[in-house]
Amino acid sequence: MLPNKTFVSLNERSGRLRRWLLYLMAAGALLVLGFYAASDPAAVAHNHALTGADWFGAAVCHRITERSFTIVGRQLPLCARCTGMYLGVFLSFLVLLLAGRARWGELPRLPILLTLAGFIGVMGVDGLNSYTHFFPDFPHVYEPRNWLRLVTGMGAGLAMGLILFPALAQTLWRHQERQPIIGNFRELAGVLLVAGTAVLLILSNQPAVLYVLALASTAGLLLVLTAINAILLLTLLRRDGRAVRWRDTAVPLTLCLIITIMQLGVITFIRLQAFGTIAGFPGL
Repeated sequence: MLPNKTFVSLNERSGRLRRWLLYLMAAGALLVLGFYAASDPAAVAHNHALTGADWFGAAVCHRITERSFTIVGRQLPLCARCTGMYLGVFLSFLVLLLAGRARWGELPRLPILLTLAGFIGVMGVDGLNSYTHFFPDFPHVYEPRNWLRLVTGMGAGLAMGLILFPALAQTLWRHQERQPIIGNFRELAGVLLVAGTAVLLILSNQPAVLYVLALASTAGLLLVLTAINAILLLTLLRRDGRAVRWRDTAVPLTLCLIITIMQLGVITFIRLQAFGTIAGFPGL
């Protein structure tokens, strides 16, 4: 007979394989959907999924057309920087779930935390330089580019995801794995490889791929706010650390997702009433 540890290891590998197959099937289905959704330029302009994503994105993003990527002429729901940032959050959550680290509740080790802080700092520098271009007479360090906004936003998004994920795990689970969510630079390099691939896919300007990643970045936005709402709500109500199984998280996470959608909807409605548009700002 095999030892118990061997059975546990085999079960973990089997579960991880099932997760990978499930996500690969979902990604394939989304790519097929993206191919058909983006195959007709006229249909892209009125695509319901992208229109809904526009509404969410407008609550947190300026959505200036010149600073955004497009699908056959249609602006993405988020600007280039926000696309990278929230896609980074989405990818970091996805990688950690696929790696079976849903219950890992420790922050990355200090050297990695400092590296992640550096990613956020680089985005801040690029964002400040980009902002100064609204003022023609202001001295500029370099000419902003959408690919730079995308890359620096992606780095900051990965940092946000890798810090927020263990905080959410600590809030949800009764029994946690007391291990850092990213243990070494090799693991961080793996996450960066996934993120770099996503950047190249966006820059490939393939409509079907852009369609899928546009929705993924919007999902990342919902993930961030839902996670923050869950941490705040469960902590304030003193109902944190109670989940034992995944189904125990369904009610609080669904409630926080609904709250997130309402928050974004209200902010976008106010923006629309104030400026008459959710794409950019008049005069910019």
